[in-house]
Amino acid sequence: MSPAPHIPDDEPEDSFRLFDGRQSPTAAAVQRGCARLLAQMNFTPVTELTLITGRRADMIALGSKGDIIIIEIKSSIADYMADQKWEGYLDFCDRFFFAVPAEFPPDLLPDDVGYIVADRFGAEILREGSHDTRLPPARRKALTLLIARVAARRIMRFLDPE
Repeated sequence: MSPAPHIPDDEPEDSFRLFDGRQSPTAAAVQRGCARLLAQMNFTPVTELTLITGRRADMIALGSKGDIIIIEIKSSIADYMADQKWEGYLDFCDRFFFAVPAEFPPDLLPDDVGYIVADRFGAEILREGSHDTRLPPARRKALTLLIARVAARRIMRFLDPE
């Protein structure tokens, strides 16, 4: 039996599971719609990515020109009110969005961040964020490598689950 794969100390553990029971059906539907939108925008998403801070981004997406988007999914008002860690993601993306179902009241969301409405069939950006900034080159490189390595590791686990 081969040993478990080594994860370097500077790379967060990836505990991703395709269906881990943590996500509500509403959140899963919003995630699917956002993934479709990102694909139309020529971005490739990775879900549930743990950043070097230990916080896990619901969706992080890499564009063809190296741009990085983070999407924080909120499935309900209670979900939004219970989780105020989103500002910690701003230093790890060029653009940040909240993605919510159509029935979510948009006036609860901060005005300076992006706003997406989504369901399982698709999503639409209703507002771009005003805070959108360019990542420093070193952080962009580190995030790009993290996204690529985690995506490749997940594919490998799918191809060889043992």
